[in-house]
Amino acid sequence: MNPTHLFSIATGSSEPIYRQLVDQTRRLIAGGQLAPGDPMPSVREIAGALAINPMTVSKAYGMLEMEGVLTRRRGLGMEVAQAPPRGHSVAHRVALLRPTLERAALEAGQLELDAATVLELFSTILKAKQ
Repeated sequence: MNPTHLFSIATGSSEPIYRQLVDQTRRLIAGGQLAPGDPMPSVREIAGALAINPMTVSKAYGMLEMEGVLTRRRGLGMEVAQAPPRGHSVAHRVALLRPTLERAALEAGQLELDAATVLELFSTILKAKQ
């Protein structure tokens, strides 16, 4: 599993990198791209692929383990927990997406873009990713 296909880090973001990793992992699980029992890339793999400090990845994994999202397999690394602590309901997935959309809305306002332009762009991006 290539970490660059799983994670995308915004280095210029005000959100800490470890938090970006945590949130993206939650979204990947909630969206079904990562299933219970799936192995996670090693700390070294993620750090190398994304050119970030291994301690940052370790901090994100530690937080996810404490929340019960990931479990540690002795000698094998981390995997997605068998029983995720939260469901995959639409409401839960919407709640995970909301902070990203709030940041995008703030940036659109700062750029003085009208809602119709932003929604059209978002629609185009969604269609391209499907």
